[in-house]
Amino acid sequence: MTLRSTEPAVLPSRRPLHDGWSVRPVAHPAVPASVSDQPVPATVPGCVHTDLLAAGLIPDPYLDSNELAVAWIGRTDWVYRTTFEWDDQAADRVDLVCAGLDTVATIQLNGVEVGRTANMHRSYRFDVRSLLLPGENTLEVRFDSAYRYAEGLRDSLGDRPNAYPEPFNFIRKMACNFGWDWGPTLVTAGIWQPIELHTWSVARLAEVRPLVTVTDNTGRVEAVVTVERAAAEPLTVSLAVAGVRTEAVIPAGVTSTVLTVDVPDPELWWPRGYGEQTRYPLDVTLRGPDGAALDTWQRRIGFRSTSLDTSEDEHGSAFTILVNETPILIRGVNWIPDDVFVTRVTRERYAARFTQAVDANVNMLRVWGGGRYESEDFYDLADELGLLVEQDFPFACAAYPEEEPFATEVEAEARAQVVRLASHPSLILWIGNNENIWGWHDWGWQEPLGDRTWGAGYYFELLPAIVAELDPTRPYWPGSPWSGRTDKHPNDPAYGSMHIWDVWNREDYTKYREYRPRFVAEFGYQAPPAYATLRRALSDEPLAHDSPGMAHHQKAGGGDAKLQRGLDAHLPAPVDFDDWHYLTQLNQARAISLGVEHFRALRPLCMGTIVWQLNDCWPVTSWAAVDGDGRRKPLWYALRRVYADRLLTVQPGDGGGLNLVAVNDGGVPWRTSVTVTRLTLDGEPAAKTALDLEVAPHSVATVPLPADLSTTDRPRHELLLAEAVGTGQRAFWFFAEDKDVAYPTAAYEAVVESSAAATGQVTRVRVTARTILRDLVLAADRLDPTAEVDEALVTLLPGETATFTVRSAGALEAAALTSRPVLRCVNDR
Repeated sequence: MTLRSTEPAVLPSRRPLHDGWSVRPVAHPAVPASVSDQPVPATVPGCVHTDLLAAGLIPDPYLDSNELAVAWIGRTDWVYRTTFEWDDQAADRVDLVCAGLDTVATIQLNGVEVGRTANMHRSYRFDVRSLLLPGENTLEVRFDSAYRYAEGLRDSLGDRPNAYPEPFNFIRKMACNFGWDWGPTLVTAGIWQPIELHTWSVARLAEVRPLVTVTDNTGRVEAVVTVERAAAEPLTVSLAVAGVRTEAVIPAGVTSTVLTVDVPDPELWWPRGYGEQTRYPLDVTLRGPDGAALDTWQRRIGFRSTSLDTSEDEHGSAFTILVNETPILIRGVNWIPDDVFVTRVTRERYAARFTQAVDANVNMLRVWGGGRYESEDFYDLADELGLLVEQDFPFACAAYPEEEPFATEVEAEARAQVVRLASHPSLILWIGNNENIWGWHDWGWQEPLGDRTWGAGYYFELLPAIVAELDPTRPYWPGSPWSGRTDKHPNDPAYGSMHIWDVWNREDYTKYREYRPRFVAEFGYQAPPAYATLRRALSDEPLAHDSPGMAHHQKAGGGDAKLQRGLDAHLPAPVDFDDWHYLTQLNQARAISLGVEHFRALRPLCMGTIVWQLNDCWPVTSWAAVDGDGRRKPLWYALRRVYADRLLTVQPGDGGGLNLVAVNDGGVPWRTSVTVTRLTLDGEPAAKTALDLEVAPHSVATVPLPADLSTTDRPRHELLLAEAVGTGQRAFWFFAEDKDVAYPTAAYEAVVESSAAATGQVTRVRVTARTILRDLVLAADRLDPTAEVDEALVTLLPGETATFTVRSAGALEAAALTSRPVLRCVNDR
């Protein structure tokens, strides 16, 4: 029998329990005496590392090699504790709601065990009504070492291959906490999401799952509503959206219903560049038998359809994403957690990173499978900005066990996260894993695995079944990469999606041109972070590519040798660290530019590229376009150009000739006159032609160039320039690698003008070339860590001028702004 108050029902109350926490280690021989002496004030949400850092008890793990000095944290058990006052309330239920615990937790209230958890990717709810005491209550959460838990299950279930010597595939936790080829090994623990007391009576909305579709100009919302009851009474649930309302009765004892509304001629939600990002408030209200509101739920939804075209054709099989039945050329970037300590990633930080993506003409973020299911802030901002999202389920670069306790945990987390994210129009595609199917085929897993499970049951059975049941409005794809069929290699370029990693690992980046893929979901090239980021993070003196701090912040196996191989193939040999830093950043930009231009020129054969990667989680040499301190590397400026709606590029043609390719990913025709000139390095024309182009929306025009333009008997002394008249669109083709080009020593004039602004200083540097200046970069952060420049990688011919605008907190020295190592080009020595 349920005892209930006779007071009228009221909306539930939620009381955050975020104050008064402390954290202490459980005895462990590795714990320093300075930490074990007394409890440390703890921030909730947060984690042990950030609490110890705030208390001054550990060095910053991101600086120098301090990561190694704090490795003991991940092998230690920790206890979080707080007290709070409680006044008994006339309510049926009081639940302790833990939105996220990282990871192996035991929860006690007033000395009584409430529950245990072992999954960072789930939330938990415990009925604690009977355990609460009038007055002071004590809440403790003990976190056992993630290492000990994972290693114990590895030992009991049998080891399985993975990409790194860490047990990340034996625990449902953010895998990259255990280190990656761009990330530190910092195994976290803590209350990483909100924790609260939820007081309610009669019933509550346990789950609202809106399925949004559009057919024949009619939007439909089919909302599956599930309630949790404290009393078996009839309930009423209503739904309102876009001026349309409906309601349904949930009979006594029943726990779910479906409400459906049709919205005529809704304004559609579109990806950025294709239309507006219209969203409508969706309101759901649960009422008791007396009509009083018991609970409410609100979201903003967008009406749009999405599908994935994988039809077969003469080239293989397509991989084309459609939104509102319109094929979308994907200009994407891969997203990793923006900080190892994820609670430091605020909405403002997400917004800054998303703005950088949008400004680089990106239209998709792929949430990579070694991280997490991303936050509400992440998805709300993506909805707002029209950034499509491809969400990997969190499995990456490893064989995963399918035995218990993992099978139950994986199903529970997947169900919860699919429901949580279903309302977001930006979410366009679910992916089963990152590289695990490829790994099983090619990485030597099959022999050591024998007949042990490796995750196939998740990717091909469990996860697609969950998506089909809970989110049938979106496509699911078993892996990235995946060819779509078992009789083809999982990374076959002609079928489905692929990753390209022979470039960078073994091959020169010009090999990108040998591929004719349908969709490239990962490809990348490394470079160090911005100079100011290095100087903040490293105390090396002198700073060198192989100095101790630099070496520690290069996590890729053989990374420096691969960087050197790329330099040797293309650029002059660096004579000092400043050269090495500039040239490796330039080579990263060159590699990705070449790949993207080639792949975009293949449209409609290739319908997407997702560059590895947009962001970093700490200061590191990596594949990112934006470094761990949020500074844009030259690659970011290159992405902005090659991902623009309109792109001119010169590409190798058949038989050794050259083609001019004009790419128009805008919604209106591109009509332009293009001059193509073969020039000497002095800027003197040797051959020239004029072309009138008309490129239809979302298409490509390819024009073979005449032989007198596409060939030269003086490759070290000449180049090709294509210019769209009056648009600023340019494309260069050099007939020789920079290391072989007979460049004159750079000569230029520079004028610096500064003025005060509301946020600091605005400085304009106007550079006029007296010789060719190849790939000018103004690294103003070398003078002021706050400095940001609007442009980079500018090539000027003799007589041409470019203006760089720099915004900074303080004034910048004019002489330093206009000389090495701040102002650089390939031929400045």
